[in-house]
Amino acid sequence: MTPRSAAAVLAAVLIGAGASGCAAKESATDSAAGAGTEVSVNATDTGCALSVAEATVGPVTFAVTNNGTKVTELYVYGPGGGVVDEVENISPGLKRDLKVELAEPGTYSVACKPGMVGDGIRADFTVKG
Repeated sequence: MTPRSAAAVLAAVLIGAGASGCAAKESATDSAAGAGTEVSVNATDTGCALSVAEATVGPVTFAVTNNGTKVTELYVYGPGGGVVDEVENISPGLKRDLKVELAEPGTYSVACKPGMVGDGIRADFTVKG
């Protein structure tokens, strides 16, 4: 190896080592704070049971398990009544996650729609600031 190529290799190693030292480290507290709230949803042909009925502003994951006999879907409606987000085609026996950023405090509505028709079976969900 020539002195010039050795210097180039050494420079590359030092730059790589320096760059890795500049990265911000994420603590366990940071990652837990960014995780948000998880709400288990038990969807059946006649019910839509939420494990918790409130969360704080931020990310919420609705973990929907279809324990019914019909394909279902889950809708989250905002305080004004508009659709915030949805997950469709959850077959019987399956679980799907719906991750939603609930950015405003208020009363939201969560609807399970067995057979994927109608207004669904609704449950209120409160988001606090």
